[in-house]
Amino acid sequence: MRLRTSCDLKFEIFEPTPFILMLRPRSGSQQWVEREEYKITPSTPVVEFTDNYGNLCQRLIAQPGMFSISTSSDVVTSNFIDQGFDSPFVEIQNLPDAVLSYLLPSRYCESDCFNEMGAAITEGQLMGYNQVSAITNWLRENIEYLPGSNNEPLSAIQVNNRQFGVCRDLAHLGIALCRSLSIPARIVVGYLHNLEPMDMHAWFEAYIGNRWYTFDATQVDSPGGYVVLGFGRDAADVAIFNQFGPSVFPIEHLVKVEERL
Repeated sequence: MRLRTSCDLKFEIFEPTPFILMLRPRSGSQQWVEREEYKITPSTPVVEFTDNYGNLCQRLIAQPGMFSISTSSDVVTSNFIDQGFDSPFVEIQNLPDAVLSYLLPSRYCESDCFNEMGAAITEGQLMGYNQVSAITNWLRENIEYLPGSNNEPLSAIQVNNRQFGVCRDLAHLGIALCRSLSIPARIVVGYLHNLEPMDMHAWFEAYIGNRWYTFDATQVDSPGGYVVLGFGRDAADVAIFNQFGPSVFPIEHLVKVEERL
């Protein structure tokens, strides 16, 4: 599938404001970036770096006045999500070093509080992919997906208590449940073709059978068209922008994903 993604952000800045942005997709095993455009207005010095999770990030200081960011990318990605039923659980001693951090509790994924719940949801399932599939099905059946219902990240405990949330919230609970079973899991943020309503999207991946698999409790029938911007332990690691100092919020925010022939 060939997709053109775009994101336009506009801010009104009142004093010099440092930003860290995460708006560049990176070519990898699941996607190939054919073309990119990245425009900042007014022209501003930018320094790019790769964070601890391999994400491409940009640092800058926005000056007072109107400040806008426009990005566009042409990306080739899969038409479907890979599935791996019966793919085995990977024993901790055999996990790659880079995967180990995704076993631990994190700010929004308190996996050490979900051991009994994770075991109950996955009872009778073959260890590995089938357990994560059971968790994803449980999320669809028990946590209502309500786009726009929450602007601030919620922890897995909060999501489980309120029983509804946005895509990020369902991902947090899924990650916590996976980690409670010693299955590495990470949050992913990016674009999804045909998402309704269109906006940035979040889902999670679990490390099973010596590779990462995609799971998205907000979608059914394993749709394709995912474009990854960033990975992390939870939402604290994958914000598309962080600003420091007095809070500023976008006065315009437009996301588009279109299929190309």
